[in-house]
Amino acid sequence: MFLKQLNISTDNKVIREIKFRKGINLIVDESKEQITGNNVGKTTVLKLIDFSLGADSRQIYIDPETKKDEYKIVKDFLIENKVLITLVLTEDLDSSTANKIVIERNFLPRKENIRRVNGDDLTIDEFEIRLSELIFPDHHAEKPTFRQIISHNIRYKDENINNTLKTLDKYTTDAEYETLYLFLLGCEFSNGKSRQEILSKIQQENNFKKRLEKQQTKTAYETALSLVDDEIEHLNKNKSNLNLNKDFELDLDKLNNIKYKINKVSSEVSKLNIRKNLIIEAGQELNNSKAEIDLQQLQLIYQQATSQIQGIQKTFNELVEYHNQMTNEKIKFITKDLPNLEKTINTREKELRGLLSDESELSAVIAKSDSYEELEKLISQLNEQFRKKGEYENIIQQLEEVEGNIRNYNHDLGTIDEELFSDKFEQTVKSQLTKFNRHFSSISNRLYGEQYLLKYDIITNRNGQRLYKFSAFNANMSSGKKQGEISCFDIAYILFADEENISCLHFILNDKKELMHDNQLVKITDLVNQNNMQFVASILKDKLPEQLNNEEYFIVKLSQDDKLFRIENS
Repeated sequence: MFLKQLNISTDNKVIREIKFRKGINLIVDESKEQITGNNVGKTTVLKLIDFSLGADSRQIYIDPETKKDEYKIVKDFLIENKVLITLVLTEDLDSSTANKIVIERNFLPRKENIRRVNGDDLTIDEFEIRLSELIFPDHHAEKPTFRQIISHNIRYKDENINNTLKTLDKYTTDAEYETLYLFLLGCEFSNGKSRQEILSKIQQENNFKKRLEKQQTKTAYETALSLVDDEIEHLNKNKSNLNLNKDFELDLDKLNNIKYKINKVSSEVSKLNIRKNLIIEAGQELNNSKAEIDLQQLQLIYQQATSQIQGIQKTFNELVEYHNQMTNEKIKFITKDLPNLEKTINTREKELRGLLSDESELSAVIAKSDSYEELEKLISQLNEQFRKKGEYENIIQQLEEVEGNIRNYNHDLGTIDEELFSDKFEQTVKSQLTKFNRHFSSISNRLYGEQYLLKYDIITNRNGQRLYKFSAFNANMSSGKKQGEISCFDIAYILFADEENISCLHFILNDKKELMHDNQLVKITDLVNQNNMQFVASILKDKLPEQLNNEEYFIVKLSQDDKLFRIENS
């Protein structure tokens, strides 16, 4: 696939329409007397192509040095103006009818987000899968991923610019690089994904084992456990030798039950006595209300009253007698429950005395052996030892499970490695490497008069696992030039892939080409112009070699007055 066109647009207008050509494609910064440019957007063109192929949108507006600070003016412009990025890829730049891939992405969140391939809206996961299906139709495995495969084609980040082969982030394992370069070299290995997963699981299990053995090793825990078992046996022996009442626990339960009953009966007796006292007090009050006054004097008063008032039928004595009789009846009514109440109180008090006696006897029996405190102490010590025993046994069990998992994973890995490191497969790797190195050494010799080669070593990592580890070296054994080595590798790979009918991207994106010597940059231009590929590079115009200062090679020109997004003109 080749780059055909990159459009930057809003709903209302097209901001940029960048058309690509075969051979050299230069993104030129025309700022005057600049060494590193003035943030006019020449690197951003490369980032937008990468963004269209699945990279994170934040890379367009974050500071590449801090990785946190954002260029707010750029971010706000992209979101508020609903900027749409459209990248068109084609199988053949010379044919208008060639198959094309149209990719559209914007910077809006959630439901407003556009992530589209050939008109189909896709989720994040679907997007990468669809691109992989279209660009690498023969690649059906999950590993290496689409983004891993194209990482060497897009070089603007430090890890891409400064490393020939290690083009992924610093957390990428050797196993992932092994799978990637076996794929790129066309060494068919169907179990690459399974092998990576197994290696990842082994790494996880080893990390877990290290955490479990952070304080002590498994052997130390096993030794400590045996000492704990001995201590438990010793404590149990001491416990059995205690001069304990054989019915100690039963008597203790009885004592607790008696104490409960004592509290209950005591409370009941207390309430009954309160009720009794209230009744007695009420009777006394009523008894005190009987008429005990000077009846002769009161009778004289009563006679005077009856002489004045007609119709009084009762004598004074009759009234007094009636009053006192009614009072006596009230006293009888109120105090009638006293005998039963006193009987109940006597019964409960007798029961209470019995309970107190039982309590005293049981307390004496329990206290006689004077071993209760000793028993509590022994039980406390046993509890602590059993806690340690449980902790150690749990750690040992986890370690045994981890070791079992590692053994099983290593067995599965060994089965896969029988194929991967067989003489037959290694011969395939050597054969493909030889084919690639014909191009790699030829191009590096043409550009630098030196021969760069790709080699592999079968290494054993710290976990005892074998891996193919690929590296580039200078056959002339000199220090070489890293920038040149990288460009030679990328160009050589496209030629090799075409020769082997391996699907690949036919474009290479490079930043900061002003760091490369003029002579080599001119030779690269001649080389890519003569072959079926594209070399897209950002460069300061005043650093351009004279031979390359040609409008035909420029795909976009930027400056302080005309930056990429033209925000200053919006």
